[in-house]
Amino acid sequence: MNPSAIRITQPVRSQVSAGEWATRVDLAACYRLMAEYGMTEMVANHISARVPGTENQFLLNPYGMLYEEMTASSMIRVDLDGNVLFNATDYGINPAGWVIHSCVHRARPDAHAAIHTHTLAGMAVSAMKCGLLPIAQSSMRFVDVGYHDYEGIALRTDEQQRLVASLGGREALILRNHGLLTVAPTIAECFNNIYRLERACQLQVTVLACNTELQYASPDAVRYTNEMLKPGGPRRRGLLEWPALLRKLDRIDPSFRD
Repeated sequence: MNPSAIRITQPVRSQVSAGEWATRVDLAACYRLMAEYGMTEMVANHISARVPGTENQFLLNPYGMLYEEMTASSMIRVDLDGNVLFNATDYGINPAGWVIHSCVHRARPDAHAAIHTHTLAGMAVSAMKCGLLPIAQSSMRFVDVGYHDYEGIALRTDEQQRLVASLGGREALILRNHGLLTVAPTIAECFNNIYRLERACQLQVTVLACNTELQYASPDAVRYTNEMLKPGGPRRRGLLEWPALLRKLDRIDPSFRD
């Protein structure tokens, strides 16, 4: 039985706007890509996307499905107050997912997509007092990454204001002793952000395991590289890559489009 279509009586595509359906397809693709690149923790974690044309609605994954199972039809539409507005599955949403993503979408009108992960490398760097080090070009992109101290499992709404304050206007946040969070104006850019941030964390864990003195680039080189790679640089990172990533998924399994 297809877990994403247990309660569908008519196609979801016919019940939502064209804009929402396109967002659902990209969001399902993002989940599949996260699985493809090993950035998952079974059914935990979450990726969200704002419903086009709305300010207070976003799509979130059904809590209980693996990322590799996600489809466009399975995404759950919720509002910023936690009300489920549309759900074609027998699953609910992860309460921690709503707590984290609702406050991000509320505080950041420019953040139409958000990704939260618990990868090994991300959690390792989140526990390092030094934070993310600018030791290579990949990590220089995130010189201005934010940090948020761990307060326990994200179920208490009073943490929301502190979380968004830690994020500020940045594209990435390291949740201390917890994991990673990225935001962006599009799903494509948000996936690119988490992919690059994850690679930077993997690099740091690898380098520190070598137990040797590190060579750092000059502050000017770090600053210049950051200016070239961050949002507002020569190009919006992730948009060029997205069509190729969708082609990759179509070759593997195009059912994310269902």
